[in-house]
Order: sequence, then C-alpha cells, then structure tokens
Amino acid sequence: MNKGGRQIAKAAIVVMALFALSRLLGIVRQAIVAALFGTGSELDAFVVANQIPEAVFLIVGGGALGSAFIPVFADCLARDERARAWRLASSVANLVVIVTTVVAGLIALFAPVLVRQVLAPGFDAQQQKLTVDLLRVMLISPIVFGVSGIVMGALNAQQHFLLPALAASIYNVSIIGGSLLGQHLGTGVQGIAVGVVAGSALHLLIQVPMLPRYDARYSPTLGLKDPNVREVGRLIAPRVLGTAVAQLNFLVNNSLASGMFTGAASAINYAWRLMLLPQGILAQAVGTAAFPTFAEQAAQEQYDNMRETLAATLRAVLFLSLPATAGLLVLGRPLVGFLFERQEFTQSSTDQVAWALAFFALGLVGHSGLEVIARAFYALHDTFTPVWVGSLAVALNIILSLTLPSAFEAQGWMKHGGLALANTIATLLETAVLLALIRRRLNGIEGRRTLVAFVKSGLAALAMIAALIGWQALLPNASPLLVGGAGVVLGIVIYLGAALLLRAEELWAVVNMVRRRK
Repeated sequence: MNKGGRQIAKAAIVVMALFALSRLLGIVRQAIVAALFGTGSELDAFVVANQIPEAVFLIVGGGALGSAFIPVFADCLARDERARAWRLASSVANLVVIVTTVVAGLIALFAPVLVRQVLAPGFDAQQQKLTVDLLRVMLISPIVFGVSGIVMGALNAQQHFLLPALAASIYNVSIIGGSLLGQHLGTGVQGIAVGVVAGSALHLLIQVPMLPRYDARYSPTLGLKDPNVREVGRLIAPRVLGTAVAQLNFLVNNSLASGMFTGAASAINYAWRLMLLPQGILAQAVGTAAFPTFAEQAAQEQYDNMRETLAATLRAVLFLSLPATAGLLVLGRPLVGFLFERQEFTQSSTDQVAWALAFFALGLVGHSGLEVIARAFYALHDTFTPVWVGSLAVALNIILSLTLPSAFEAQGWMKHGGLALANTIATLLETAVLLALIRRRLNGIEGRRTLVAFVKSGLAALAMIAALIGWQALLPNASPLLVGGAGVVLGIVIYLGAALLLRAEELWAVVNMVRRRK
C-alpha cells in the first residue's frame, strides 16, 4: 500500500466510526419518527417538503461545491499559500450565502404553486398547506448548511475529519429532539422541521472551534476577480447542473409517489435511508477520506500513485458493500420490523418499506462505487464527465420511473417498488460507464486484480446469502429481533469466514488498516 493508501486508511477509520455513529443516530431518529407518524399523510408532507431544502443545499452549497472547492483549496495548500486558501474559502462562503438566500426567498414566495403543481399534486388541500408551511420553515437550513459545507471542505482538505464527521451526529440529535418536542407540544411534524433548522446551525457551530488551529482568517470579500474563485466557479458550473438534474429525479419520484397511495412517499423515504445506512458508513466514509488524497496526488501530478490508490480504494469498497447488499436483500423485512414496527408504524408499513428496500439494495454496490469514482474525476479538476454521465442516468431513471410502476401493478405488485428498481438500474449503468472512463483516463485501474477481488467478494457474499436463507427457514415464526439482529451477526461471520477461505486480500487490508490506526 502506497503512502496515499495508508493516509486514506487512517482517515477512513475515524470517518467510518463517526459515520457509523451518525447512521446509528439516524436509525434512532427514523425509529422515533416511525413510531410517532408511521407512513401517514403528515410524514408524507414532511418528506416532500424536506426534499426542496435538501436540493437547494446540494445544488448550491453541498456536494457540488465541495467537489469544486476542495481541489482548488488543496492546490493552494500544496503551494504553501495558506492565506490565499482562506481568502478563497471566505469568498466562496460569502457567495454561497448570497445565492442560497436569494434562491430560498424565491422558493418561499412561490411555495404554494410549487407544491400544488409540481411537488405533490396528489395531496389533498390540507396536506398541501402543511407541506407549504414545513417547506418555508426548513428553507433556512440550506443557507446555514452552505457555510458549514465550506468549513467542512476546508478541514477535510487538511486531513481533519473528526469534527466534520461528528457534525452529522449532532444534526441527527437535533432532529430527534425536535420530533419529541413537537409530539410533546402537539405541533406534530412541525417539530421535525424546527429540529432540521436547529440541526443545521449546530452542524456549523461544532466545526468552528477547529478553524483557528489551521490559521483560518475570514475576509468580507466576494473575490470575483480572484483566479482561484473563478476556478471554483468553472468547476462547479457543470456540477450544479448535474446535481440539479439528479434532484429533479427525486422530485419526480415524490410527485409520482404522492398519487400512488397514502404513505408511498414515506415508504420510499424510509427504504432509501436504510439503503444509505451501509453506504454512508462504508462507501461514503472511504470516499470522504480518499478525496483529499486524490486531490493532493493530482495536484502533484502523481498519477501512478493515484491509479494505485483508486484501485485499492475501489477494492475495499467492493469488499465492504457486497455483504451489506446481501444482508439487506435477505434480512430487509425483519430488520425493518425490528427497527420501526411499533405504535403508528404497522405491519402494513413494514411491508411497504421492505418491498422498496429490496430493490434499492440491488443498487448499493453502484451507489458505493460512485462515491469513490466521481471523487477521482473531481480531483482531476474534471466535474463535467460525472455530470454528463449522471444526467444520462437521471434521464433513464425518470423514464423507468414513469414505466416500471405500471409494470409492477400489472403483476399485482406494489407500484412504488418500480421507483426503487428504476433508481437501481440507472445507478449501476452510471457506475459502469464512469468506471470505464476513469480507467481510460488513468491508463488502467489494476483491472485483473480488481476483477479477482470482485469475484472472491461476490462468492463470499453468495455464501452469506445461502446461510441467511437457511437461518430464516429454521426460524419461520421467530421475532424480528432474533431473525434480523442475530442474522446480521451470523452473516458477518459467514462472509468473513468465506473471505478467509478464499484468501481475499481485502480482508487483510481492512485488518491491517485497523491495526495501524490503533
């Protein structure tokens, strides 16, 4: 393992642990929300309303900005221009605040028309009014998150991951508190909306104490003539377009779900977030840790090292994501029942969520691979390639979303499963295309070694699936806790045992990574 790989390994352990904490709190959050609201009309309104603030943040100040900001910020640090780097951060943060404030204000103004005509045409008048009220409250959050995203990117670029990763946990705690407070005060889902806004502020504030350690200096400037700011603008333009197109896909799905049955939007949301649990803990953590190293290697034109680092990172992500896919496919229903089935979340709700989760799980490997491959392009200052490939994938996703639910209905299946399958098909194709393109860009990604790793990990995952199917057959009437909880432990043991027998080198890479961190 080269220096870059070791650097990623050390950072990944920290990020993975804190992402695991965040995702665990996210599950607690979802369990509390499920118990209070189930898959009812109130939660449907919140899910649809929350999509817009999330979209504004992601398009203007989130993933799009991070992918453009970190490489340029890292370039300044590589040239030992720390003061200039922080002027860049200040300029970009100021621009983000201005843009998000204007966008949020316009959305708040036209919220009734947006909800009625675009977001939730299938809701009744009362549900649409609640959606508008929630949307207007939560539009504060993307403004704050925009600044927080810049701070996070600056700290990550300097290999500091602790507080940025911990910020996500604080955000989940805030939403939990808002949910419980709303229930206590009788304000319902509006308490969740307040928790979202408070959580965005805490997300920023927890990172601020670390800034002086890196000689951060704020400058009240827009830096429109600064070449570095312009470079961020050049890089972010295609990413903004790509993220906007991707968010359009979620809006289409919510709009379609709003007309299916009460709870469809909520069921899709629960299933999506459950799929994101292993993706966030494993792939997103590795991708977050890898990005600054990719950017540093690209800035120093160490392309051989970058190729080796990318290949090793992809093999690690495959090794970690394949058993997660197997677990969600076989144990999805008992896990949903164990986590959520109580009070307002009924057995019918479990069936709805588990059905969508099975189809989302098939795309987990694709989502995980994208976390790494896309960041390699961004490190090379190429934000256009992932955007045009992603835009084609979104177009395919929307076409499939308009057709697959009808095909599901013709088979007597729940229609919302077609929305999940559409996402999976499009994501797997997007990953395959980007993998081929980055392979050409870097003159290979150790293809034979990576293929061998995929085959071994796949065989171990198949052994895990067989064992879990047998486990469920032995306990047909057991509780979800026993089937799901113990099944997870059994699955991990079987997978690791099979990987050991197959002499999968990624197993030892993970073990050595943990040892080095200790």
